[in-house]
Amino acid sequence: MKLLSNLRSLSVTVSVIGMLSFSPVLAADLIIGSSTEPSALDPQFSRTGNNQNIAAQIFDRLINPDPNLQVTPNLAESWQNVDPTTWRIKLRSGVTFQDGAPLTPEDVIYSLERVKSIPNSPAPFTGNVGAIASMTVVDPQTIEFKTKGPTPDFIEQVGLVYIVQKKLADGKSIEAFNDRSAAIGTGPYKVKEWVPGDHITLVRNESYWGKKPAFDNVTVKFIANDAARVAALRSGSVDLIDAVPPGDVRSLSNVNGLKLWSIASARVVYLALDASRDESPFVVGADGKPLNPNPLKDVRVRQALSKLINRRLIVDRILDGAGDAAGQVVPDGIGGADPSLRAPAFDLAGAKKLLADAGFAQGLGLTIHTSNDRFSGDAETAQALGQMFAQGGIKVNGVVAQPYNVYASAAGKQQFSAFIFSLGTTTPTSATSLRNLLMTPDKEAGTGSFNRTRYSNPKFDQKMKEATSEFDPQKRIAQLQEATRIAMDDVGVIPLFWPKVYWASKANVTYIPNRGEDLMATLAGTAQ
Repeated sequence: MKLLSNLRSLSVTVSVIGMLSFSPVLAADLIIGSSTEPSALDPQFSRTGNNQNIAAQIFDRLINPDPNLQVTPNLAESWQNVDPTTWRIKLRSGVTFQDGAPLTPEDVIYSLERVKSIPNSPAPFTGNVGAIASMTVVDPQTIEFKTKGPTPDFIEQVGLVYIVQKKLADGKSIEAFNDRSAAIGTGPYKVKEWVPGDHITLVRNESYWGKKPAFDNVTVKFIANDAARVAALRSGSVDLIDAVPPGDVRSLSNVNGLKLWSIASARVVYLALDASRDESPFVVGADGKPLNPNPLKDVRVRQALSKLINRRLIVDRILDGAGDAAGQVVPDGIGGADPSLRAPAFDLAGAKKLLADAGFAQGLGLTIHTSNDRFSGDAETAQALGQMFAQGGIKVNGVVAQPYNVYASAAGKQQFSAFIFSLGTTTPTSATSLRNLLMTPDKEAGTGSFNRTRYSNPKFDQKMKEATSEFDPQKRIAQLQEATRIAMDDVGVIPLFWPKVYWASKANVTYIPNRGEDLMATLAGTAQ
C-alpha cells in the first residue's frame, strides 16, 4: 500500500539522520534522566513503557520496530508464511546470552509459553501469543509455528515478546529477575545495579551480536518530577532526558549547549469508562447514592461525556499545542486509521440532551482517576476533564492522581470508574492496539489484554476476527477501519489526544526520536 510505502521511506530517512550523527569514537559514559522507572526487571512482566525502556536494553525480541514502527529483523533473521496457518522463523546464528550460553530454539519456545503464566501483570503479553497452536523445533536455527487460524500479522505479535534464558528463568519468580540472577539477556547492555526509586546502572555487553552501543556505562536516574528532570539537564548532572514538558520546549530550545529531539507520537491518551458492570465504585446519582444500573453502560451517557470534552483546548492549554486531538485509537500514518473519524467537537447542548434522553437530566456524580507521572500533563488533563464535565451537570466528586506504578495495577483490577490511560501503538497497523484495548478479554484467544474496563462488543469482535485473518493488505486495512468505526460509535473508550513528544540532551549527545517514545541508550550517540 502507498501508506505503508510512505512510512517505510520516512523510516529510512529518520534512521539515516540518526546514524550520520553518531561519532565513530565510543564515549565512556551516559547519564539519563528518566521520567518513569520500571516496576520489575522481568521483561515479560509488563508491556508498559516504564518497564520496556529498560527491558529492551538488556533483552532482545525476534523483531524490532524502527523509529516509525515498521518491522525490522532482530533475533529472527527471517520468517516465512508457509500457508495460512503455518509460519517458519529462522533464528540469527551466533547469538549468545550475556553469560555465554547460546540462544536456542528452546529458549524462544519457553519464552513464548512463559508469558501466559506471569502473575499479577498489569499489562501482559498474552495477546502476543494467543494465536499460537503449537511450536516445533525444525533444526537448531528454525522453529515452525502452527496458528489457531489465519494470522497475517503473526510476526508482529510473537516478535515483540522478550526472549529470556530457559535455564535461568524456568520455575523462578519475579524476584530472580529483580535480584539480577535471571536478568541476563542477549541485549546490548547488562545490568550492573538496580536501586529502586533511585537509579539503574548498565554496562555494555562486549559479546553483543549486533552493533555495539556508543557508551560503555549507562546510569538511568529516575526523576519523575518534570521541573527536577529539566533542572538536572540544565545543571549538567544528566546528559539526556525524556518527557520534556511542552511548556519548557521553547525555553530549552534557546539554551546554548542543549538540543531538542521530537516526533509525533503514536500513543493515544484516552478516558476509559467502566461500562461493563451493573454497579461502578465511583458512579453515583445526583443524590450521591450508588446507581444500579450503572449509567456508563448507556451509550448515550458515554457519548455525552465525549461531547463535553474540548480536546483542542486541552492540547492548546495543557500541552502548549504539542499534540493532536484524537477521535480514534491510532493517528494518521498507521494502517487502519480511518480518515473519517475526526475528534468529536465540544457540544454542550448535545451532551445535555443525551444525558436527559438517558434519564439523567439532573446529572450524576463521577470521580476521575489518573496517574501523575506517566506522561506530561496527565494530572492536569484529569483536572480539565473535571471542569468540562461540570459544565454539563456532572458532579465531579474528586480527581485522584496516583503514581503510575500504583495506578496501573489498580486500574487493571477494575478499581476505578472513569480513568485516564494511554496506549502506545508499536506495530505498522492498528490491529494489535485494537485487539488488546477493545476486544472482549479472552486469555486463551489473547484478546483484551489491556481492556481494563472489560468492554465487550460482539460486532466489533467479529469484525476484528475477520480483519486479523485477512492476508490481503488492502482488505485488512478496510476491515480494521470498519472495526474502529464500530468501537468509536459505541464509545468503547474516549480518545483524547496524541501528544508530540520531546527529548532533550547536551549538545554533544545525539538521539533518535521514535514514535514508540522509547528512552534508551541504544538510541543515543555522540555528536561529531
